[in-house]
Amino acid sequence: MVMNNKFDLYLVSDSTGETLDRIAVAIKAQFKDVNLSIHHFSFIRTKDQINAFIKRCKKNKNSIILYTLVEQEVVNYLKDTALIEKITCLGVLDHLVLKFENILNKKANHVPSGQHVLNKEYYEKISSMHFTIEHDDGQKLETINEADIIIFGVSRTSKTPTSIYLANRGYKVANIPLTGTENIDSYSIDFKRKTVVGFVIDPHRLEDVRRTRLNLITEDRHTNYINIESIQKEVEVSKKLFSLKSIPIIDVTRRSVEETSAAIIKIHEIKHNL
Repeated sequence: MVMNNKFDLYLVSDSTGETLDRIAVAIKAQFKDVNLSIHHFSFIRTKDQINAFIKRCKKNKNSIILYTLVEQEVVNYLKDTALIEKITCLGVLDHLVLKFENILNKKANHVPSGQHVLNKEYYEKISSMHFTIEHDDGQKLETINEADIIIFGVSRTSKTPTSIYLANRGYKVANIPLTGTENIDSYSIDFKRKTVVGFVIDPHRLEDVRRTRLNLITEDRHTNYINIESIQKEVEVSKKLFSLKSIPIIDVTRRSVEETSAAIIKIHEIKHNL
């Protein structure tokens, strides 16, 4: 008997569904040989909404519901309906919230979108995002020392996406591209107080990235930008600059933006004893 290798995963949230998205990505990474189709249902807070997506679940043989709902009446209705329809239904936070209630000896608020309250932390995150966008790609260097984190690296080493990811975590980030002629001292960076990191990458990987970039913008540029010997020199010069200033080096060749950001946060925490 051959098992059906196709499953439909329904992500049901009473908020934006961001938490579920990340969990679903992690699950897919663990079961790469399974055909897992993902369906999003955000801001689900009523029985009518539950009935609507349950109808869709019933159309597929191997449906799985993964939910983050906090209103108990809605949770109970979902679980009861799924049980009747014989649909697997899993709550991501159910057991965690109960355990924390016991540990903290407090009752949970059970407020939908509680993590998205417009509080001080939220506005600080927005401020970090504005700062990071303004200080992308070597801009506004006169206020660079207002950054929490400063990233150096040659062109196309994921400086911008990493900066944006860190900004979303609440860090003010500035990133500066290197061309091989810079004097890092000219930026007047407060190295004692600021977290400064340098990105390096395998030259052959960088050549592929740059060629892909030129193809996307339909530009045929036969310059040192995609010349492997020039790229090797760029990377080597950047490594020497980083070593000269004792700047921690992060090789982004085989790292995702999330992994690179995690490494930077760890460096930042160690530097500031957080």
